[in-house]
Amino acid sequence: MTEFNRRDILSLVLSSSLAAVLPVPARAAAGGEDYGLTFGPPEPFSFDALKERAAEMAEAPWQEEKSPHGDILQKIDYDAFQAIRFKKSHALWADEKGGAPVQFFHLGRYFQEPVKLHVVENGTAREILYRRSYFDMPADHPAQGLPDDIGFSGFRLEEPSQKSDWLAFLGASYFRSSGELNQYGLSARGLAVDTALQTPEEFPRFSRIWLERLQGQEGRVLVYALLDSPSITGAYRFDCVKSAGPVMDIACSLYPRRAIERLGVAPLTSMYWYSETNRRQAVDWRPEIHDSDGLAIWMGNGERIWRPLNNPPATVTNAFLDEDPKGFGLLQRDREFTHYQDDGVFYDRRPSAWIEPTNEWGRGQVQLVEIPTDDEIHDNIVLYWVPDGAVEPGRPLDFSYRLHWTANEPYPAELGRVVASYTGIGGIPGQPRPENAVRFVVDFRGGAIGDLARGDAEPVVDLSRGEVSLSDAHPVVGQPGLYRAFFDTIVEGTEPIDMRMYVRDKEGQARTETWLYQYHPEGTVDERDA
Repeated sequence: MTEFNRRDILSLVLSSSLAAVLPVPARAAAGGEDYGLTFGPPEPFSFDALKERAAEMAEAPWQEEKSPHGDILQKIDYDAFQAIRFKKSHALWADEKGGAPVQFFHLGRYFQEPVKLHVVENGTAREILYRRSYFDMPADHPAQGLPDDIGFSGFRLEEPSQKSDWLAFLGASYFRSSGELNQYGLSARGLAVDTALQTPEEFPRFSRIWLERLQGQEGRVLVYALLDSPSITGAYRFDCVKSAGPVMDIACSLYPRRAIERLGVAPLTSMYWYSETNRRQAVDWRPEIHDSDGLAIWMGNGERIWRPLNNPPATVTNAFLDEDPKGFGLLQRDREFTHYQDDGVFYDRRPSAWIEPTNEWGRGQVQLVEIPTDDEIHDNIVLYWVPDGAVEPGRPLDFSYRLHWTANEPYPAELGRVVASYTGIGGIPGQPRPENAVRFVVDFRGGAIGDLARGDAEPVVDLSRGEVSLSDAHPVVGQPGLYRAFFDTIVEGTEPIDMRMYVRDKEGQARTETWLYQYHPEGTVDERDA
């Protein structure tokens, strides 16, 4: 039985006045009779109104919104959270043909700030009210002691069968998709504030979310979100389409409450422990462990960059200056199961995420933050765009971009792409090895590299310190289409070495994307911005 309170009765009274103008599916939802959900009273809604609301909030002090039931929520640890199951029969839009059913996440120890969820139809929004009856849980579960109207911690979009989901919003402003290969991995965020600075990082959160399904457009859902934090507010619109590789068209308007030293737009968060590039860190039996293996950038001037990820000895931030970038992202290029040997979490299927700006972003920098880790349970890679100019009250910012959740970057160049990077001792086998010589080997495949014969091209290498002592480039014998470039350098000291390399032919034309790398010699380095 649905429980009624004063708010529910008011919503039913108000819904009767809308019955003449709302379509049949909306009338059922407005009365709380469809999907087994209970709804609040109707309110007008639009994205422009949401932006006005965010701008007004930025003029007022921030107010924390933690649940008053923290003593109970603290008992809902990881295992207890997993024991709570949303009932498929209560999913929003579950019974509509071609729908995208929506299930909701419960509050818990790690998600104590409630999110208010709403459904939007024809410019009218109604809050989806929490009811314990939406969830299955053990009779002695701590959540049994919670009242109604406590809110949710997030939601997920399901396949029509509700056997699996493809998009989830949960925790702060985090969201992620299972991507083209149906395996969750890296995450995206609404915004990053003061990441990798001496001051504590701030995590803005989506405090209000509105869901709208466009009739006649199967697998397309509009998600609107109100972002809030001590330093900034924002209004977001996510146009989400479930296709072969899910795509989200994102627009956001940001309103600073106070000056922000480092604002990270379109942030991505991932995990990189080790790969074939840093074998000395491979302490686990599996050959490689990572959600992403590299950063790809399509620069505003057209240059293509590939930067293998690192698990550094200390936190390092690298900045890549650009103007109006065409795109960037964290990719999982290595799709060979045998390279991971993991049939439990399937790192070979982890999605890549590509950010494609759709308005002018101007000058700024792509920043890559790499944090040391000794386990796969920690997200230690962060990527975002930092715009030039002061971020301060009275200067709103607007960004639009398309986020691709895909197996490969959506716009590959007609150039050889990096498929593997290796490091090891330098010198020539069978001859005395130079002291401290280190070899760097990069394999390319595809594009304009496959037709090169031995002697047709050469690697062009730049180092931040040291000199190249030996180098060459050639097709790999017995491996059609695979091209290899390598160079040696003598490594002195423990300071990192920044490297840049590409392969050019005899006419001076680049045949590969640009390979960038930051090599950390054995030893330790101080935390720095590099």
